[in-house]
Amino acid sequence: MSKPAVMLGMTLPDVDVWSERVAVALGQNPSAFSGPGTNTYLLGTGTRKILLDPGQGVESYLPVLEAAMERCQCEGFQEIVLTHAHPDHIGGVRQVLGRFGDMKVSKKPWPGIDERFDLKLSPIDDGAVIETEGLTLRAIHTPGHAPDHLCFMIEEERALMSGDNVLGVGTTVIPSESGDLLQYMASLNRLLEERPTCIYPAHGPKIEDGVGKLEEYIAHRHEREGEIVTALTGGPRRPIDIVKVVYAAYPENLHPAAAQSVSQHLMKLEGEGRATREGREPTQALWRLIP
Repeated sequence: MSKPAVMLGMTLPDVDVWSERVAVALGQNPSAFSGPGTNTYLLGTGTRKILLDPGQGVESYLPVLEAAMERCQCEGFQEIVLTHAHPDHIGGVRQVLGRFGDMKVSKKPWPGIDERFDLKLSPIDDGAVIETEGLTLRAIHTPGHAPDHLCFMIEEERALMSGDNVLGVGTTVIPSESGDLLQYMASLNRLLEERPTCIYPAHGPKIEDGVGKLEEYIAHRHEREGEIVTALTGGPRRPIDIVKVVYAAYPENLHPAAAQSVSQHLMKLEGEGRATREGREPTQALWRLIP
């Protein structure tokens, strides 16, 4: 069995420039979930840029951000834009505001979650357009990984800022509590309709073939579903038992995250009348195929 590509242990430069409009500062928060860390983006060609997803709030991040600002001749930020409210994307907002002063912070609302961060947020939604010198962002609502998730097209490059919906290496976790695989698949297909030239992900390196990566992601999910169905043909199993079969080549510390995605596939099968479960909690339930 070939070893799958994962971000665990991958390294990226703290600061890099990926196009004339796109510079990246690494969020300094490596983990099994985030790989090398969250990519935080400085966008635009002017001296006051858009900061997309300012990371988790790690103390060592600010010097990296300032180095990125110097690298791309950025004197300050026009505003902060967020893909979604997971902590490694929104957690650094207060840190950046404390260092650079008050500014607009835009995201799609997630009621009941946004309030935890005690921030003044400006609501945006599908189709919103945000402009700065040399760059136009168009928001695309892409739920599945998170209900508030927005991706953004850079119109001048036909490039996609994919947030957590598409990663530089490996596949996206669909959280068992707040994720939705059916919505996620619909989001991938919607992004494919955009035919992006390249993809700037929230984690991992730049993706040079945007269309190819989206097609790969869609095919992977269909293949994974088939593997899960096959694993259930031998009898009832819990998600972690399916993980041990389907994700046998992956490091064991990634198995809990994989169990969340397996649970999402199982709930999709349940919704289609193809599987049933004993137990309420999807990740702990005993699942079986319906003959």
